[in-house]
Amino acid sequence: MSLFDKLRATADRVADAGDGPLPFATVIDEVLNPTEVVIDGRRVLMCGSNNYFGLTFHPDVLAAAHRAIDDWGSATTGSRAANGSFAVHQQLERTFATLYGLPHARVFTTGYQANLALVAGLCGPDDVVVLDLESHASLFDGARLSGATIYGFRHNSPDSLQRKLAHVSDPTSCLVVIEGLYSFSGDIAPVAKLAEVCRSAGAYLLVDEAHSFGAYGPRGLGCAEDHGAIDAVDFIVGTFSKSLAGVGGFCVSRHDALEWLHFTARPYVFTASGSPANVAAAHAALDVLQRDPSLRLRLWDNIRRVRLGLHAAGFQLNQDESPIVSLQVGTAQTAILFWRALLEERVYVNVVLPPACRAEACLLRTSYSAAHTSEQLDRAVDRIVQIGRSLGVVPVPA
Repeated sequence: MSLFDKLRATADRVADAGDGPLPFATVIDEVLNPTEVVIDGRRVLMCGSNNYFGLTFHPDVLAAAHRAIDDWGSATTGSRAANGSFAVHQQLERTFATLYGLPHARVFTTGYQANLALVAGLCGPDDVVVLDLESHASLFDGARLSGATIYGFRHNSPDSLQRKLAHVSDPTSCLVVIEGLYSFSGDIAPVAKLAEVCRSAGAYLLVDEAHSFGAYGPRGLGCAEDHGAIDAVDFIVGTFSKSLAGVGGFCVSRHDALEWLHFTARPYVFTASGSPANVAAAHAALDVLQRDPSLRLRLWDNIRRVRLGLHAAGFQLNQDESPIVSLQVGTAQTAILFWRALLEERVYVNVVLPPACRAEACLLRTSYSAAHTSEQLDRAVDRIVQIGRSLGVVPVPA
């Protein structure tokens, strides 16, 4: 097989989608505000973004980014290991450490890089990584890069994790990896129970709070805080690209091993550090979230409004409430038809197709923001319900 032959299957799948717009290939011509974009010259309601608090246009966030460009320039042009750290990086690290009440924090260029650096930097060929089977690709990629032995355990199952850990000869060389809120299904991990399994076995636990940071816990620190388990978790990773309206990642820990990764984690050492504008914008967004609790109240009001409307129409929703509301719609063909029909009705959502899901269980992944108005949410629900009924995804009322 040549280098390119293996891509033929992808080309065939694209061809099978038929004529019309394609998921993953949509061009957004303009962003009007946190909830509306322009696609093909038309104003479209955005229900497929991770902009959970709508802070991408917040005046404080924009002002911080502008000031950082003026003061520091457009980019760092190198890694922190090579070029040194900018003060803005260290200032944000101190803020995260203080926020979590932990001694160590590190910021990264992207959330993906944070996961890659943590897993591959902590683990090596003599170690074991045990991951929830629905973990993000970046976590699996970090495990593969590490060369460690990899085991998967059944999604959100403490019993399955306990059985896997029973086969690990030296639990102190084992890293267990989970997410607080899973990005496709919208499921929430039982963090405290999984942490107890790890503690009993002597293994270390990493929790990726990419989608849960900001929304969960008394101070918005994620599902580990919400479950009273911060002290039981060894490494907490998050991203700027959801609640913090930027690009970047972070990790906090009580272990000084996090500090040594500055010198040893290849994805960190050999990646240019985050631009000052991104770092400053994330810091400003963090300040906004900490001082304005009304944002979380609006987010949860919006989530419940959408779920109530979709559930009443007959959609089977995941049990856990989250900003991610995923709808099982059936086959890939149905999912693409549904997605195209919504786009035609000026509502943008995400579509999840194999191999990210089972062939018969494709998803429409919708997500919502504190910035959505009630009218926008009702319009989105109305279009989803109408199209769902026309495609036979939900029943038509008698």
